[in-house]
Amino acid sequence: MTSYLVSLLGGALIGLSSVILLILNGRIAGVSGIVARAVQGIGVWTNGAFVAGLLLGPVVYFAAFHHWPTVTVTASLPLVMLAGLLVGFGSRMGSGCTSGHGVMGLARLSPRSIAAVLTFLASGIVAVAFLRGAVL
Repeated sequence: MTSYLVSLLGGALIGLSSVILLILNGRIAGVSGIVARAVQGIGVWTNGAFVAGLLLGPVVYFAAFHHWPTVTVTASLPLVMLAGLLVGFGSRMGSGCTSGHGVMGLARLSPRSIAAVLTFLASGIVAVAFLRGAVL
């Protein structure tokens, strides 16, 4: 049950930070857009603070639970790098990532975000079925 509570707390914090960013800055909390603007030098302090918060997440986890989060990656480094490039390409092509469309877009009942999230989910289902050798 503890793992569910940690996940619930994490989800609540994502929602809270998204709402705070929207209210105080008028911006949608889409990580791909925030990182892109930070790299382009747009709103460096605000976008940089958001990215720093993402990177400091494991440190906060360690401070709260006295151990590092467990992460197991069984794929090879080239496959992980290819996956990262494809995710980045897809988020730019889809005008946003799962955080922007899934958290903020669905909350605003955006038709574009609903279509994007359904596409994310369907792609994930197909990818898992393909990788596990299931017949589609």
